[in-house]
Amino acid sequence: MNSRLNFVLLVATVVMLLLVPAGGAQQAAQGQSTSSSSSSSAQHARKPASAAGLDAGSASNGVYRNQSFGFACKIPAGWVLRTVEMNAREDGQAKSDGDKSAADAGKAGGVLLAAFSRPPQARGEDVNSSILIAAESAEAYPGLKEAAQYLGPVTEVAQAQGLEVVNEPYEFVLGGKTVVRGDFQKDVGKRVMRQSTLVVLARGYVVSFTFIGGTEDEVEELIDGLGFGASRTPGR
Repeated sequence: MNSRLNFVLLVATVVMLLLVPAGGAQQAAQGQSTSSSSSSSAQHARKPASAAGLDAGSASNGVYRNQSFGFACKIPAGWVLRTVEMNAREDGQAKSDGDKSAADAGKAGGVLLAAFSRPPQARGEDVNSSILIAAESAEAYPGLKEAAQYLGPVTEVAQAQGLEVVNEPYEFVLGGKTVVRGDFQKDVGKRVMRQSTLVVLARGYVVSFTFIGGTEDEVEELIDGLGFGASRTPGR
């Protein structure tokens, strides 16, 4: 598949932001005190993606909902949102590439939700747990017929960032929706960062859900907050 892999690479960028050295506790505390308040209120009211024809969804009362794609995802209390910043990063990259305008890149997809347990730039002793949801036009991947194919590039990029495959991609049904999942992990000093990426095809888009945490239980709890169709009420 020939593609710029914008959102696969975006996941890799997020992973790199999370692989920060321990320390800087005072800076982290200061960053959270100023950032979490603005993120939990103002950014909930802002549209996370501006692509024409792409439903940006909305977040309120600790839940992100997207009616067009038919899912909802719970955002843990106290987490900060960086959806707008992630989309701005992609727009800026598109302008610097020169071959595509930011508007063209926007039509190809966008970040629907980027949520972190603390601001990405804030260092800490534990893994910065996160949720990243993105939608990318399936047209960017000629020959893409099923969600499992998308996990090929995801796995390549994850391995390039030093993550190892824990479980080979497998399918399961969630709320009547067939979902493909791949699991990865990486030792970070005395910690282990775990990443699970779920992928579905919907309305001409590849929708990816990446959950990052410090333990298997933490990642599973984040995934439990995702619901489709009749079961799309988080925390079911």
